Amino acid sequence: MLSRVANSIYWLNRYIERAENIARFVDVNLNLLLDSVVVNDRQWEPIVITTGDLAIFRSRYGAATAQNVVQFLTYDEKYPNSILSCLQSARNNARSVREIISSETWEQVNSFYFMVKAAAEADTKPDLPAFFAAVKMASHQFAGVMDATMSHNEAWHFGQIGRSIERADKTARILDVKYFIILPNGLGSALDELQWIALLKSTSAYEMYRKMYRRINPSDIARFLIFDRQFPRSIQYCLHSAEKCLHLISGSQSDTWCNPAEHKLGKLRSELDFLSIEEIIKGGLHEFLDETQSRLNNVSQEINDTFLTIDTRVKS
Repeated sequence: MLSRVANSIYWLNRYIERAENIARFVDVNLNLLLDSVVVNDRQWEPIVITTGDLAIFRSRYGAATAQNVVQFLTYDEKYPNSILSCLQSARNNARSVREIISSETWEQVNSFYFMVKAAAEADTKPDLPAFFAAVKMASHQFAGVMDATMSHNEAWHFGQIGRSIERADKTARILDVKYFIILPNGLGSALDELQWIALLKSTSAYEMYRKMYRRINPSDIARFLIFDRQFPRSIQYCLHSAEKCLHLISGSQSDTWCNPAEHKLGKLRSELDFLSIEEIIKGGLHEFLDETQSRLNNVSQEINDTFLTIDTRVKS
């Protein structure tokens, strides 16, 4: 497969998944605020901090008010990680490989983009919970259409890798937002059970979590979202999914030689196999999530260097 095609399909899926997860990202804070006794704008800055773009935000918006943060993360066309910008990038990538993807996949990307673009340009912005629900559903529809109408070949596998890595990263970031918000009260204070429920619902994990655990417990929630091997939004599940697709693309097996991308991903996945939630909390939940995000970035870079970048240098 051409590196150009693999790159476009990989990033098409990453951008669609990113748009969905940013919707979840903001929605989790909206849900948390509904159950807060005291509502103030200080609960919005941690969201911007976890994007890594606080300096950009401050230079353009100043104070981290609810209105400013929602505008920045949702509709800001100049911010490359806003929902609108992600969908614009996804559409551009889809257009470049229209001969590879199915017509139904292209139509879904196109309609998704124009739905958000219309909301951004409207004089009266839509109701946020309903809008974010529509964004999440459109992302699910994209995944379903792609799975049902494209051959599950190398192109499809690159899409799955992009989606899985992006999803693992955003699950870590959503947990990190929760960490920042409850930091003043300490992990698992008696008053924030409703906030943990809101977090689970914002990751579509509430029902699946309750099937495994009787009570809302912060350690169990972190364990579920990090380690569960059956829930498709857990970090461990995503890493296994990406690793499987990498093996199918390269033709290597987990017990044989592998390329640098497989090595980094396999190392991260295998280390999680031998960690416990107790060890993570003892060492610091925020520190673990921050390191995980950094290592996922390294995996993404290795995938880019190994599969997605054409080396045009003249070899001697």
